[in-house]
Amino acid sequence: MKQIRTFIFFLLVATPFIGGCSDAADPVPNDTLDVPPVYSFESRFTPGASSVSYPGQTVRNLLMQDLKGLISAQSTSEARVLTLDDLLALYEHQDDAALSTTTSTGALPPLEESYREISTGKNLSGKVAPATLAGTGMTVDAQLRIWFDSIVAYSNDPVRRGTSMAYTTEAGLDLSQLVDKVLLGALAYYQGTTFYLGELTSQDNGSQKGTNPYTAMEHSWDEAFGYFGAARDYDRYSDAMLAGSPDDYTFDSNGDNAIDFRSEFNFPFARNAGKRDAGSSSPTDFSGDLFESFRTGRALIASEGALDRLLEERSKVARTWEKVIGATVVHYINDVIADMDGLTEESRPSNQPTLNKHWAEMKGYLWALQFNALGRISTSQVTSWQATVGDAPVYAMPGSTEHSEYVAALRGVRDEIGSALAFDADDVTVW
Repeated sequence: MKQIRTFIFFLLVATPFIGGCSDAADPVPNDTLDVPPVYSFESRFTPGASSVSYPGQTVRNLLMQDLKGLISAQSTSEARVLTLDDLLALYEHQDDAALSTTTSTGALPPLEESYREISTGKNLSGKVAPATLAGTGMTVDAQLRIWFDSIVAYSNDPVRRGTSMAYTTEAGLDLSQLVDKVLLGALAYYQGTTFYLGELTSQDNGSQKGTNPYTAMEHSWDEAFGYFGAARDYDRYSDAMLAGSPDDYTFDSNGDNAIDFRSEFNFPFARNAGKRDAGSSSPTDFSGDLFESFRTGRALIASEGALDRLLEERSKVARTWEKVIGATVVHYINDVIADMDGLTEESRPSNQPTLNKHWAEMKGYLWALQFNALGRISTSQVTSWQATVGDAPVYAMPGSTEHSEYVAALRGVRDEIGSALAFDADDVTVW
């Protein structure tokens, strides 16, 4: 989002139309689609009511962030002995626990702190992709649970606790990052693209969904937007704000002196889009393009507009979201290479945690790329790249054959991702 965008209108040909069933709906009164500058749409069924709703997606984004925070805290002075129940309380969240989020909203407090105040019956374990994690032969859920067991064991070791080794294996796997990035890919990204956008055309758009103020199709699109995790007025945030602190990527838009997680907070994918825009040398605008397509597609659904145009916007959302993740993999490949190039016998012990962190972020986001059925990257490509990246960081000294070969292999993966997603060659080297 290089600059704040201005309000625009889209002139569209309005046939064929998005109907409720097999029959085409009546034409929109005119061929002008009114796309609001914020993600806000009034109900067709309840005058004055909003038809936008995705509280469950907000809760799951919070649960993922809070699980990451709980694990990461084990390297600080606030570290404590963790139990498996501590981790499962978030992963298998139950409303009866009455848990509150630990996610910071900066200087202003959150409007609602407990998960069940936002939405009930929401957890992570029930929504992860029912798929094998590329190259592991293991389901996502099974792999996460193995990592949870390791984290618990490490946190119970007084020598490890209070250091990054409280969540890092002997081989250098930073499990705080792997758990977080795999969940972002196999849950938020998978649900947002493969599930909600992928199943969009099977959803009814001609009638009210029960007593709710929306149609099934409207709700599916909103839930995809909820998993992307952008504020409703996403355009007001610059790239620098999205890359900043909670005070930067939150804003009290309605002036009630609180931050509403459902509308005034930017979650990881929304922030990453701005970060990659900020770090590009070409005029990329992933954040702006995503917000424009999310709003345009939703306006098409609300007005029962052209189906072929809606599918174009769906493709733009899915493929630009894929670009955000691909660019983030490239970013961490570059970080890993820089970390490896900076290794010396003297600095190596203190540099390892940083290398471990960047390597795990690279590995985790690379896994995320397999979970978008509407994208351009296939699971077989991800499997091949994962085999090249390997199973653990490489600590070979600069000048050694092992170092040169591994860095060359990483650059190869980086360039292949750049080619698959049509990135600018300069961006691939500077992200």
